[in-house]
Amino acid sequence: MADSAPNDAGKTTAKRTTGTTAAKKPAARKTAAKQTATKQTAARKTATTRAPAKRTASTRAPAKKTAPRKTAAARTAPTAASAPSADTGDGGQQNPIQRLINWRVGAAMEPHPPNETLLKLQQPLYDLLNKYYFRLEVEGWEHVPAEPSLVVGVHSGGALTMDAWTLVNAWHVHFEGKRHLHGTAHDVLMATPGLGDYFRAVGVIAANRKSVGAALEQGKDVVVWPGGEVDAMRSWRNRDVATLGGRTGFVKQAIRSGVPILPVATVGGHDTVFVLSEGKWLANALDKVLGLKKTLRGSNLPIIAGFPFPLAVEVLPAHVPLPAKIRTELLEPIEVDHDPDRANDTAYVQKIYDRVAAEIQAGMDRLAAKRTLPILG
Repeated sequence: MADSAPNDAGKTTAKRTTGTTAAKKPAARKTAAKQTATKQTAARKTATTRAPAKRTASTRAPAKKTAPRKTAAARTAPTAASAPSADTGDGGQQNPIQRLINWRVGAAMEPHPPNETLLKLQQPLYDLLNKYYFRLEVEGWEHVPAEPSLVVGVHSGGALTMDAWTLVNAWHVHFEGKRHLHGTAHDVLMATPGLGDYFRAVGVIAANRKSVGAALEQGKDVVVWPGGEVDAMRSWRNRDVATLGGRTGFVKQAIRSGVPILPVATVGGHDTVFVLSEGKWLANALDKVLGLKKTLRGSNLPIIAGFPFPLAVEVLPAHVPLPAKIRTELLEPIEVDHDPDRANDTAYVQKIYDRVAAEIQAGMDRLAAKRTLPILG
């Protein structure tokens, strides 16, 4: 607008005066004065509009000072990459073997009725094995409570614990299939292709609190072997020692579920394969390189002598069981307090644990006294 003002003023003056130069000079002076005034006004406006900008800049200065503090705090905050992983619960990611095991075991978390067709088809073979190959003897059926029970025992024979297999089958035969006993197995066995599928088909569940608790809640009997791999893979020279591994979880489970404990003693399973060494030293050495203890949830890598391998390291089944004689006795049940708070009473839990261990050991001593020779019985 200021740039067009002189032209408009010149045109008006030319119409009113036809050639006098005296009239042009005052118009020129007015125009110059008007331009000067316009420039001064524009300058004041510019100065006015720029001043707040300078004040705004001054107010931003503290923000520049606090910015480094925010950045430092952000650097110390945990990120998704550095936060502990939920996969293992210990800050690490699961390796492929652990993921495979967890996936396979997940299918055996909930107890399901066994496949009746499979049980009928396999029974003739079990009858032959129990009668002629293992010459199985089971006593104490009168001790089985009428209500659902948590059966607790020991098992032996490396990765194939035939004393456990024969007990579950004998239970099925004795009760004519009307009262099923859920066996439990280690995660590695449940995840083994073929073997794990067979276990699930005959009603075996994963050996953990969730699975066992669910089966007992359904009114089913469950058998557990607290000693786990330490028990099953103990050295042959300790074959008649009751090994529960100091694991008191079964006592707490019985209290929470409100069921009695039925102890079971057995001998002979450890004669189906000879465990020469529990292999703790081997497990420790490999664990430093491969982390096998965490992956396989075990502390032993037993060195065995059996058939068909005279010498082998057994993680998965690496032998065919020898025809050893197996003797089993169901002992008198042990009642536990049904108050759930008792599960947190360390002294009470330990008392029940010690009683169960003592009863099983006494039963094994009686059964071992009947044996004359290994394998032959």
